[in-house]
Amino acid sequence: MKPDSELLAHTMNQRSAADPAQSAWVAANAGSGKTRVLVDRVTRLLLMGTRPSGILCLTFTKAAAAEMQLRLTDRLGKWTTLADAALKTDLFELLGRPVTDSDMDAARRLFARTLESPGGLRLQTVHAFCEALLKRFPVEAEVPPGFAV
Repeated sequence: MKPDSELLAHTMNQRSAADPAQSAWVAANAGSGKTRVLVDRVTRLLLMGTRPSGILCLTFTKAAAAEMQLRLTDRLGKWTTLADAALKTDLFELLGRPVTDSDMDAARRLFARTLESPGGLRLQTVHAFCEALLKRFPVEAEVPPGFAV
């Protein structure tokens, strides 16, 4: 187990990487928290008012994309019914600052807002994104319309 000082530094680094105001490149070993950082970053973007359809989150594997979608959906769904004190604790851990009533209201509405958004959240693999782009612009990409991978 990591000493408290290492754990605190690890948590602070993750919180910094999850801050949408920061430009971050995350590279780390399996099991180190990359998926959590990405889910936290997407959640923070949503809390800041970013449209769900305005977010594109890319990863290398289908498993990672599915895991991110599951974690985000679980978190936002849980927030709709969580007791105020527990929600405030979750938001404080995510944001690293005092939580306002506005934060609480926004968090409670995110699940429905995400589900109702045209186009929804795009959490997908790099390959799926590139394939969709090529299918959308086949002439410019010089590929046959309706091509299959």
